[in-house]
Amino acid sequence: MQSQRIDIALESGVFSIPPSGVIAVLRPRAGDDLSALPKDRVEVVTGFRPDHDHFAVQGYRTLAEAEGPWAAAVVCLPRARAAARALIALASAGVTPGGPVAVDGQKTDGIDSALKELRGRVDLSEPVSKAHGKLAVFAAGADFADWRARPAELPGRFVTLPGVFSADGSDRGSEMLAAALPADLGGYIADAGAGWGWLSQAILTHPKVKRLDLIEAEAEALNCARQNVADERARFHWADATTFRPDRLLDHVVMNPPFHTGREADPNLGLNFIRAAARWLAPSGALWMVANRHLPYDRALPDLFREVREIGGDGAFRLTRAAFPVRKR
Repeated sequence: MQSQRIDIALESGVFSIPPSGVIAVLRPRAGDDLSALPKDRVEVVTGFRPDHDHFAVQGYRTLAEAEGPWAAAVVCLPRARAAARALIALASAGVTPGGPVAVDGQKTDGIDSALKELRGRVDLSEPVSKAHGKLAVFAAGADFADWRARPAELPGRFVTLPGVFSADGSDRGSEMLAAALPADLGGYIADAGAGWGWLSQAILTHPKVKRLDLIEAEAEALNCARQNVADERARFHWADATTFRPDRLLDHVVMNPPFHTGREADPNLGLNFIRAAARWLAPSGALWMVANRHLPYDRALPDLFREVREIGGDGAFRLTRAAFPVRKR
């Protein structure tokens, strides 16, 4: 879909890229088609590990963080307003003044609102409309300092950034799970999908924990976790939990698994987290998990663990302990 809008914008002259220099593509998602752009000039900038790896495998130069200088940029609009503003600010500052910045997104992700805001600040082109989305272009150089990502400080001296999961504070599911963990929790543990570290910090209050692997696919969230979790037992991994391999079998895995791929709900994502946990655990190991009650995880768990028990929850959340992973022969 995105490639169609870029094609039209290039052919019509709405998006006129300079003859040389790097073209930054900020936050594309796996599946986005970038073939309209010259591949040897494209620099994909995304801190989400599955997307990063997707474009790296295709041969694109791919970075978790970059600030330019670039000849041009394409902003792939995320749904979160503060995160979208921060990407636009990054692009305007990173592109050589006067160079083109294209802002592209779906209507369901708020592209109309974003373009309306931009019209009040820059000279914005007429939008290219196609495939339930829009693309418009402005010249870099405008001051978007007030849109830049700024850390938020939360109670407990936690730091978060716009766009990370539960950026305004700890979520109720994680709080319920932390309260349900046994007092004697210990050994080698992983927090799968650790986010900015609230649940990890709760796990590390247990003195018998020997090591905690924080596994998080979003680089910005993991950078926050590095600030929030100051404990020598913590190890930080920028990784896709569904493909990550720990260096040893674990005693426990604790998680509040995600179930969204972009805007759409995708229960298979959480199921893949559960399958990964079963692979990581020692024969006597246990998974401690919170999930929305409507998700179908309870039907899959008995195929992966010999002992499955609901240990709490409420009308919205289910707390589960699943132990003794089944080894496939």
